[in-house]
Amino acid sequence: MPKFAQARALLHEFKGDRYLFGTGVLARVGAIAAAWGKRAVLVRSTFPSSDAFVQTIRETLAQSGVTLAGEISGAAPNAPREDLFRIADALKALDPDVILSFGGGSTIDATKAAEVLRTLGGEIDDYFGTGLVTAAVQASGKPLTPHVAIQTAASSAAHLTKYANITDTATGQKKLIVDDAIVPVAPVFDYTVTYGAPPTLTTDGALDGISHALEVLYGAVGKPNYAQIEAVAEAAIGLVVNYLPRALEHPQDAEAREALCLATDLGGYAIMLGGTNGGHLTSFSLVDILSHGRACALMNPYYTVFFAPAIETPLRTLARLYADAGLTTGDVSRLHGRDLGVAVAEAMFAFARRIGFPTRLAEVPGFTPAHIERALVAAKDPQLKMKLQNMPVPLTADRVDEYMGPILTAAVNGDLTIILNV
Repeated sequence: MPKFAQARALLHEFKGDRYLFGTGVLARVGAIAAAWGKRAVLVRSTFPSSDAFVQTIRETLAQSGVTLAGEISGAAPNAPREDLFRIADALKALDPDVILSFGGGSTIDATKAAEVLRTLGGEIDDYFGTGLVTAAVQASGKPLTPHVAIQTAASSAAHLTKYANITDTATGQKKLIVDDAIVPVAPVFDYTVTYGAPPTLTTDGALDGISHALEVLYGAVGKPNYAQIEAVAEAAIGLVVNYLPRALEHPQDAEAREALCLATDLGGYAIMLGGTNGGHLTSFSLVDILSHGRACALMNPYYTVFFAPAIETPLRTLARLYADAGLTTGDVSRLHGRDLGVAVAEAMFAFARRIGFPTRLAEVPGFTPAHIERALVAAKDPQLKMKLQNMPVPLTADRVDEYMGPILTAAVNGDLTIILNV
């Protein structure tokens, strides 16, 4: 399994010995937590079979001499502000010296942000953007409590990264904290926890992993670390396009599950090497109708066509990956620029159809033109400008309507021809 060996080697390059991952590793969490503190709080998600895994965590903490001061319910999908504030208040009351989170990206993200509020105070809006938590830590002299993040889904790789996505449910808008200070000190991922994941979660998570790798690869053109990012992205995307259909057909297939876990972790590696851009930016305005992974995956073919003249090298890598998976027809090696981008977008559509996934916003229940307007307004928000700046074809706020407007309109009906190129 050379693809698997390469993926593991890349993860070791990323995290070294600090990352505990694989099959059956959950029983070793206690020893890891004990290295950071003796009074722990567990922020936990609840899903079928979760109680058995949580019991393993309780037992391993006790065996390692760590007191479990309390357990807090995790966050709902997209990490709503209400859950963030509830978790922050509970952490204040329980006063741990080490925090464990057990859940998917939403619970881990909410835990990251809750610890920021618990220790540094202020309003959550004070920290949306890049580097603002680090600035507050330096100004206050208060370090954040060590966070042991135990991932339960092959998805966002929140256990590995500097990101925390938080959603205002009243407005339906998601915003982002980006800061090295919130990277968990000890990430853990026991792949067996994912075996019972339903098809929707399996698909959403795998597509999130592709989106991380894809968008970072697009934004890496011309940068000194392009070769490194290409290796990570190629491994991640190749694993997903080849193994996601198999995991959906055979949910207990250990090899397919490992492939998705490795791939989405590599997506996390990618977003620590570079930034996401268009797909993620628009996804933040679709949280009321689509999961994060689905929103990114639906939008990325359309951004691919927009970016195409500037990303020919990544597109050739993608064209080869999709061809190897039987998702392209004809010889795309002769294509260039926009034509190559359209061919890769069509391959993405073919993959979506293979896994029963929508390719147009018009197919999504609950979609309205108001979502387009919300996305255009959000793209001009200074707190999200990093996504515009990360684009391989950067946009400023005053050009959003002219260029992003046609991209979003194309995504409604699937018409690639109306997308403009700068």
